[in-house]
Amino acid sequence: MTTIYFIRHAESDYTEHNDELRPLTDKGLIDRQLVTAYLMDKDIKIILSSPYKRAVDTLVDFANKVNLPVITVPDFRERKVDSEWIDDFDSFARQQWQDFNFKLSDGESLSEVQQRGIAALKKVLENYKNQNIAIGTHGTILSTIINFYDKSFGYNEFNEIKHVMPWIVKFKFDGDKCIEIEKINIFKYKYK
Repeated sequence: MTTIYFIRHAESDYTEHNDELRPLTDKGLIDRQLVTAYLMDKDIKIILSSPYKRAVDTLVDFANKVNLPVITVPDFRERKVDSEWIDDFDSFARQQWQDFNFKLSDGESLSEVQQRGIAALKKVLENYKNQNIAIGTHGTILSTIINFYDKSFGYNEFNEIKHVMPWIVKFKFDGDKCIEIEKINIFKYKYK
């Protein structure tokens, strides 16, 4: 049995429009302690993350406490929306969930994001079989991974979690077959 804890990053500072460099807010830096508290007794052997600062920084507190490196995996990065900042993100997101192939001229479709995320996940399942793994990632790519295994997860469910940061989703796999998906309410855990 392989157990993967996907961790959507804590709250990030949207005044930084560079997706790769966007840091956590002060609240995000505090809330990442919830991730640490939750993961401490999960016997995590491997910590992987999107290379984006907010994803790595969400896991670094836990990584330091358990003396494990955070290994970056570029394919767990967030979807590229476009080269320009999008002001009406809600309309854009709705359109993408209605048409998985819709994308802006310099962006990615949800279909492309899902294919990238699932390919990366399959490599993890091959390379770290029967381990407990934490993976730092982002809301959209995580939502498309859930959707791959559970087609009922769509725009409405994505919209419900868009402000939930951090967010943990636990996947259990028997080989490469997903047998359970559990969404974790991280805010019931206490700061340490």
